[in-house]
Amino acid sequence: MKRILIALAATVSGLVLLFSYRTSFGDAVPAETAAGPTGVAGSTGSTGTTGPTGAAGSTGSTGTTGSAASALADGTYTGQTASTRYGPVQLRVTVSGGRISGVDAIQYPDGNGRDREINQRAIPQLVADTIQTQSGSVHFVSGATYTSTGYEQSLQSALDQARR
Repeated sequence: MKRILIALAATVSGLVLLFSYRTSFGDAVPAETAAGPTGVAGSTGSTGTTGPTGAAGSTGSTGTTGSAASALADGTYTGQTASTRYGPVQLRVTVSGGRISGVDAIQYPDGNGRDREINQRAIPQLVADTIQTQSGSVHFVSGATYTSTGYEQSLQSALDQARR
């Protein structure tokens, strides 16, 4: 009977420890990180005029349709920095011929190995989805919800600038 109680207590303790383990430490990521590497995915290397940074713009998740995307002015636009639980997300969007031709993640959570692992997988998927749909509404990447939310907010901000 004593062994059963010890085994049960050890199992419960193990489960409590397992479920309380955090895979990423939000406190370890400074509020303002240095700009991450550009060209993580989707970079076309083209240049244009840079839109104003920090301009007031919508950070909602309302996307555009394909026909509205053709109303974009050519150039390079930097979206507002979106704060997420694990760090900031900021994008630079390149528009060519009235279409989104490239997206660079200039800031994203990379404070630890897990953040880097998640975002090396998620950002290329988000960029590919953006270029394919020509829209500010992206499909979230499973396991990267915070990055996906920040990506969508910064993308929408950049596209709002491109429509002015």
